[in-house]
Amino acid sequence: MERILVSSCLEGRRVRYDGAAKPVGADLFERWRAEGRLVPFCPEVSGGLAVPRPPAEIVGGDGHAVLDGTARVRTDAGDDVTTEFLRGAHLALDTARRSGARIALLKESSPSCGSGRIYDGTFTGAPVPGAGVTTALLERAGIQVFNETDLATVDALLRTLETTGS
Repeated sequence: MERILVSSCLEGRRVRYDGAAKPVGADLFERWRAEGRLVPFCPEVSGGLAVPRPPAEIVGGDGHAVLDGTARVRTDAGDDVTTEFLRGAHLALDTARRSGARIALLKESSPSCGSGRIYDGTFTGAPVPGAGVTTALLERAGIQVFNETDLATVDALLRTLETTGS
């Protein structure tokens, strides 16, 4: 059975920076939960950040730039939390590998988990195309990353992987 690394906040856990959750209530998601496919993980909490915590954004690029050392993750007060984001990303990758997850379902717009969109680093709510730190690391390791609106695509990929075994 294929496993899915999933952002803990999508499972209803209150791990977001503001202490909230963003649960996915879709039947498909609930089926995966019942089947035991979901491997919940929060890279920011696992990386050492508290709940609640100051909002953070990537300054100077996206998650790929953070991995390459050319961008940093900072709070709205200017504190550098890059080390915690990198630690959490590596722990997420370790968890995916240990569980055999080849798919990740992560929270869009997050500086860790965004897969197509993050915020621009100005703390003005301006979205830009880009990947979060965890997403970038997972993708570099060959794990396919999707956001919470891509459930049908994830389901199709699950069926393909389980049918072909590849």
